[in-house]
Amino acid sequence: MFTENANRIFNRVIEEYHRWDDVDHPIENPYEPGTIDHLLYHKNWIDTVQWHLEDIIRDPQIDPVAALAIKRRIDKSNQERTDMVEYVDSYLLDKYKDVEPLPGARLNTETPAWAIDRLSILALKIYHMACETERADVDDAHRAACRKKLDVLLAQQADLSKAIEELIEDIEAGRKYMKTYKQMKMYNDPALNPVLYGQKK
Repeated sequence: MFTENANRIFNRVIEEYHRWDDVDHPIENPYEPGTIDHLLYHKNWIDTVQWHLEDIIRDPQIDPVAALAIKRRIDKSNQERTDMVEYVDSYLLDKYKDVEPLPGARLNTETPAWAIDRLSILALKIYHMACETERADVDDAHRAACRKKLDVLLAQQADLSKAIEELIEDIEAGRKYMKTYKQMKMYNDPALNPVLYGQKK
């Protein structure tokens, strides 16, 4: 199953990242370039690094100059994350390019890759919530509350995985069809962000 493989890769990434727990550690993607596994590994690595950058920038004692540098790094990471989602969608579009949509085939509210993006983030939430259930420096009430949250996250992962599988099955059968739109993020584009293009006047 697609999502079983994706969740396995996401868990591998998260475990491998936490061997170093360092946002500057270089990615070491073990999968063959051009494969869906390579794309999924790269996608979750970006998400995992960004997760920890988001933690770092929330330090109330952080130096403002360092915080600005991290904020710009997060912005760059968001663009890379979006790019990876579009690469995954391009892979799937090519895979199903010969499928003829049935009469009355419907368009989904999001593409498979954007659902997979949410699955990637869920894997991170599950890992870190599980860590919270094992902390020795908190009371039983904290651990119990986190166990309840973890149960919800695991149910959400199962439901989302099932929904993605059903979407892919519908695309393969022609019951639904894919249509992608470039995200066209405006804040990173010097021709579209008024703060950036206003500086040229």
